[in-house]
Amino acid sequence: MIYNEDFETLPREVLETLQLKRLQQVLQKAYHTVGFYKKSFDAAGLRPDDIKNLSDMGRIPVTTKKDLVDNYPFGLFAVPMSNIVRLHASSGTKDHAAVVGYTKRDIETWSELMTRCFVAAGLTKNDVIHNAFGYGLFTGGLGVHYGAERLGASVIPISGGNTKRQLMILQDFGPTTLCSTPSYALNLAEHGRAAGVDMRSLKLRVGIFGGEPWSDTMREQLEETFDIKALNIYGLTEVMGPGMSIECIEGRNGMHVFEDHFIVEIIHPETGEVLPPGEQGELVFTTLTKEAFPLIRYRTRDLSRFIMEPCRCGRSHIRIDRITGRSDNAFSIRGVTVYPSQIEAVLKGIKELGPRYQLIVDRVGTMDTLEIQVEVNEKILSDSGEVKVLQNIEKLIAKDMKDELGISVKTKLVEPNSLQHLEGKVERVIDRRNIWPSEQ
Repeated sequence: MIYNEDFETLPREVLETLQLKRLQQVLQKAYHTVGFYKKSFDAAGLRPDDIKNLSDMGRIPVTTKKDLVDNYPFGLFAVPMSNIVRLHASSGTKDHAAVVGYTKRDIETWSELMTRCFVAAGLTKNDVIHNAFGYGLFTGGLGVHYGAERLGASVIPISGGNTKRQLMILQDFGPTTLCSTPSYALNLAEHGRAAGVDMRSLKLRVGIFGGEPWSDTMREQLEETFDIKALNIYGLTEVMGPGMSIECIEGRNGMHVFEDHFIVEIIHPETGEVLPPGEQGELVFTTLTKEAFPLIRYRTRDLSRFIMEPCRCGRSHIRIDRITGRSDNAFSIRGVTVYPSQIEAVLKGIKELGPRYQLIVDRVGTMDTLEIQVEVNEKILSDSGEVKVLQNIEKLIAKDMKDELGISVKTKLVEPNSLQHLEGKVERVIDRRNIWPSEQ
């Protein structure tokens, strides 16, 4: 099934003509309404009129997360606030957050893209969607919600957490579709088994999972646990939110990018060179239809590759492979992208701590965990070695991290100069999850 066949099955030549027309329009608008883009283009000696073909994309300067943060909160908006009907933001405090605005038309576009995703997943107005993505400044919950309502399906806005109640709803309301992070879905199943719930007896038939990297091994586990078809969805708050691409129920091999609304490139993470189809690199997105917050060549830092073979579903849009990592030192945990610099900023504000820390990312059962190991300074050990003092410091770190990241973390204080070193430096992030065991 295809929701918008006129656009989703466009012949390649026609699609690229449409992309070029929309690209030229968005370049003109961004250049004349957003100061950042005018400065960026002028510094590169480039004018919007210089872009004559899609092959000229590589001449356009990239936009980074830092650019978004530097223009916090509304510096990249292309319309006045009177036209903004919705605000979302990425995780983090003022020094790390990117704020995204939507016009009424942007919300309608986003809703259609999410509806395309649901139809690609085989859903209809007869489905009941259990939406366990978080509602709020994150885009996941509301993106799914609006798309489900546009489809005409019934949506259960359960959001995240409150696992006991979620299990009750899953049994009593009989949803046919589960939307969540994959790790939370497995956590639901774990609690369900402990409560004597047969998860395979639920009415679920499809799971749409995103917000964090997951492997084919995890797909098999989800499908076996729930007796469903598990599909991968991809989106970024900065670009739009969920709905940028999804696997279809027919192919389940790569996520279709809706290219009438986005241009996607793969670049070399270090050189910025545009890579040929099939090569692994960093995803770069350009929005073609967003009014409030156009993004031009945004470096996602997510690593993937293009899948060029035609899909049997009939969609002509390009597919991207599952995300296999990041080109920076960020990592995703429970749907939240965490930057070590965020953690470092918090730790620097606690005088009892030393300069070295280490982040241990692991998976306990079905849930991702983050442990922050940080060295205390010599003075705190000499002044007071009391366990209670150290415990209070650990609690303070945990509280400050919850405020900063929005997730709970474990904290562990260690002696000075005791952290694992790599070539004379502390290895900042140790990820033990082995997310892609089948590919390694």
